[in-house]
Amino acid sequence: MIHLDSQMAPTAPSLALEQPQDGGLADALIDRAFGPGRFTKVSERVREFADFAPELSFCAWQGGRLVGVVRQWRVRAGATPVVFLGPIAVEADERSSGVGGLLVEAARDAAKAAGEAAIVLVGDEPYFSRFGFSAALAREVVLPSPVDQRRVLAVAFTPAGEALSGPIAPL
Repeated sequence: MIHLDSQMAPTAPSLALEQPQDGGLADALIDRAFGPGRFTKVSERVREFADFAPELSFCAWQGGRLVGVVRQWRVRAGATPVVFLGPIAVEADERSSGVGGLLVEAARDAAKAAGEAAIVLVGDEPYFSRFGFSAALAREVVLPSPVDQRRVLAVAFTPAGEALSGPIAPL
């Protein structure tokens, strides 16, 4: 007889590329996670001109429920094409379960596998450094509106990605 302990850890969510039909659910989750203040953030200025990269963007599903999303966008830093990561949003009741980390890893690994030079994001270095992101790599990257430069982070996959410099702009 098999005894299932009610204290067993829940199964990890399944990750899948964001599909067009996921857009409404993903947008609603992002709105819940960030509220209306998200539209004032510098990252939103980037997304206004960036090209959405659904082939690098993921949804986390738990039992048919969307519990997390990460989106990536194509831009350039100076002359170098790069990927801009964000937003990343996780349902409030899942925020300590590792879903965010799984999404960041999937996004980073997909960009690397696609041959991208680097990923740039705005976030907390203590959190994102475990995925290889650093402020030092992005110190010469200029975002389209004021931002604390210590929060501009990058991870490089190619020599061009290790020498990022210039404004984030459309491709």
